[in-house]
Amino acid sequence: MKKTLAFLFVVVSLVVCLGFEMSRNSAAQSQKTQATGFDEEISRHSQQMMENGRHTFRYDTFGSEAFWGDSLQLHKAIAGEKNGGVGGGVSPKTALSVGLKVDADALPDSLKEQIKAGKVDLDDPATTLALLKLNAVVGVTGLFDKQGNIRSMGIQCAFCHSSVDDSFAPGIGKRLDGWANRDLNVGAIVSLAPNPKPFTDLLGVDAATLKKVLASWGPGCFDAELDKDGKALRPDGKRACTLIPPAFGLAGVNLHTWTGFGSVTYWNAYVAATEMNGSGTFFDARLGNAEQYPVAAKSGAWNSRGKPDLVTSKLAALHFYQLAIPAPKPPAGSYDRARAAEGQKLFDGKAKCAVCHVPPLFTEPGNNLHAPSEVGVDSFQADRSPTHMYRTAPLAGLWSHGKGGFYHDGRFATLQDVVEHYDGVDHLALSASEKSALVEYLKSL
Repeated sequence: MKKTLAFLFVVVSLVVCLGFEMSRNSAAQSQKTQATGFDEEISRHSQQMMENGRHTFRYDTFGSEAFWGDSLQLHKAIAGEKNGGVGGGVSPKTALSVGLKVDADALPDSLKEQIKAGKVDLDDPATTLALLKLNAVVGVTGLFDKQGNIRSMGIQCAFCHSSVDDSFAPGIGKRLDGWANRDLNVGAIVSLAPNPKPFTDLLGVDAATLKKVLASWGPGCFDAELDKDGKALRPDGKRACTLIPPAFGLAGVNLHTWTGFGSVTYWNAYVAATEMNGSGTFFDARLGNAEQYPVAAKSGAWNSRGKPDLVTSKLAALHFYQLAIPAPKPPAGSYDRARAAEGQKLFDGKAKCAVCHVPPLFTEPGNNLHAPSEVGVDSFQADRSPTHMYRTAPLAGLWSHGKGGFYHDGRFATLQDVVEHYDGVDHLALSASEKSALVEYLKSL
């Protein structure tokens, strides 16, 4: 009897333990399934964010057609008198000459063959309208009525921050999202507007003065503070605009643009609502300071509340996509590899570049700002910012946006000039050979 009871006790114990183990395994499996399920949700979410963000970056006007088309009537200048607009119109050749780009992937194969055969009139504004109907002009959307006549136009992020690879022809090729369009002459394009009153009324100047300021910008330069502080020119009479920055290689980077008074997504809202003049929300009480920003304080741009809000719901996906755009690698043979290796040692050591341009971000993690005196330049542009400082610009992909010069205003024509500047400011005592090696390394980033 005792043996029987002992045997039963062992059996019951084994069943209980087995049941407990099975229950534990089942719970673990359930947790694993739940984790896998949420991992899949994250993957689906990230893919959707990428797709939405890319679409926003390339095609969303944020309602800016109400300004560029309905108010400035820029679409009429593009169309020309023969196509229901005003003036001579803008031909594809003219559009390309002011830096506009054409997405070759948006062109039908038949049209490509006609262009190659010289059967498309690139001097006719009607051809520009046909390209707009194909949604092939990078960063510009034309709106057409049922009869096919252009009735308005808007712009996208890609207007300034995309280029093409010229694989079909100069200015025509596959999109390069995030690349600074240093060919784009925004001032020349805006000057075409038949109705400049939105700008002249805002700035309190006449049309001739406005055109003089716009003409001072030149290719690849834009003034994103003019409509806030009204400073059209520097005290020395030179242009006050800054070079269009790239929108790639921003993952891990805190403050954005030359003077760093906001993050990447801050600037997306700033530009969408106040520069592109889309319909959306943007708030920054700092820009309501009438002493520093008299124009913004008067216009209320520091507290924009466009209705309907066509911006805010797009910011998350737009940010996500921009952070996914890597800095482009330099073309093979564009720099001396051996000399670049020497330059890297100098960058990390004697030249002290890596103190601020910390690899692999090539800017400081954190609050990456410096006083003008640290950088060794004047404070004009810094003082237009609430920070009164300059940001340590990330250097990855530097080779791709050298056109127009370096620094915020292009004051240094070459990388050699930049190295010479810091050699003097920081008393580095670099030899000519060391400077040359450092330039080769910068070209390799």
